[in-house]
Amino acid sequence: MASASLRVPRRVAAASLVGTTIEWFDFFIYGTAAALVFNKVFFPSVDPAVGTIAALGTFATGFIARPIGGAVFAHFGDRVGRKPMLVYSLLLMGAATVGIGLLPGYTAIGILAPVLLIVLRFAQGFGVGGEWGGAALMAVENAPDGRRGFYGSWPQVGVPLGLVLGTGSFLVLDLTVSEAAFLSWGWRIPFLASAVLIAVGMWIRLTVAESPVFKRDQEKREASRMPVLQVLREHPKLIFLAAGSFVATNATFYISSVWLVSYATTQLDYERSAILGANTLLSASDIPMILLLGLLSDKVGRRPMFLAGMALLALFSIPYFLLVQTGVIGLFILGGLVVQLCRSSVYGPQSAYFAELFPTHLRYSGASLSYQIASIVGGVAPAICGLLVLWTGSLMAVAGFTVLLALISLASSWGMTETLTRGLDGSIGTERVTAQA
Repeated sequence: MASASLRVPRRVAAASLVGTTIEWFDFFIYGTAAALVFNKVFFPSVDPAVGTIAALGTFATGFIARPIGGAVFAHFGDRVGRKPMLVYSLLLMGAATVGIGLLPGYTAIGILAPVLLIVLRFAQGFGVGGEWGGAALMAVENAPDGRRGFYGSWPQVGVPLGLVLGTGSFLVLDLTVSEAAFLSWGWRIPFLASAVLIAVGMWIRLTVAESPVFKRDQEKREASRMPVLQVLREHPKLIFLAAGSFVATNATFYISSVWLVSYATTQLDYERSAILGANTLLSASDIPMILLLGLLSDKVGRRPMFLAGMALLALFSIPYFLLVQTGVIGLFILGGLVVQLCRSSVYGPQSAYFAELFPTHLRYSGASLSYQIASIVGGVAPAICGLLVLWTGSLMAVAGFTVLLALISLASSWGMTETLTRGLDGSIGTERVTAQA
């Protein structure tokens, strides 16, 4: 039986995991649908290649909205509390996702269809922009001494778990309904199903108390009137270094999980079910990687994990795309596993690292802005990859783009400082470096 001291952190970590899984399920089913069907449903009057780029462009709209949503939710998260922002972000994401599932196609309402699609995708991005900061801080600020990396990795697991559920749902549809049915109504099922998941997530989140670190800080000081502006004024270098350290992890995730789904099935002759199955398997394998590397960061530090992962990604990017180019699904999976190891070395410790970088009264703002600024590049990365291949005719152009991103993140990580022994109140040496049993 868990001790009383661990019961609350575990419950908070579980609630954060469920909430982030639901939100990222909603966010990722859009990416899969954009790669597979949105060019035909919402952009049927243009060339298929151009329609695919346009569909992926609407996918990028969510990432443009994410920093805006992150800033708005962070403002209130640092002034009012972490928990309310989690609830509101979940509601907004759910409403937008169900709206997409109900949206008529181009043949029914014409140009209004892609316009409304962009509006709803913007709302999705706005909601998920506020999600990560709140979920990460609730887990980290409730974590026991010396275990912030491990507990902070639990909401991170919501990303691959959401992708497993999202990609898996499209795989089931691909195997059970005809192509015509899939294009007509099948793709809508995952979007509409999110309404059930949201009800479960809301119930869990409403049973979790506010962060004790935030409440203690509120008792000591008056909340900042404009925390987002204050953190930008006081910590601009730190925000952009943190964003840079994450940019390759974020972008390569969307390159492999969104753009490659389209490219591999249309240009490399992979079966659609094989790619969906491979991505589901890869996402599932990412879950233990994130947890283990988050735990490892509690022992060796956050910065060494970031540096090792980005150095390996820079070295392996070209071999990875050479493996993808073979058309052999086993080699596709092998390359994907190595790239995921690189990303997980950043994503596992990230919640703890970004939380430790900023003082409590500005933490939601600083961590969210860092994360969401990097996400802009991630959102446009699939469209950039499409354009690079269109212009050059070579997959190696995408490999070069990935190397560049990895070097940017490596340099940014080098410029950051270690935070393992830093207390969440800003003190040094208040946390035990070794994990509790």
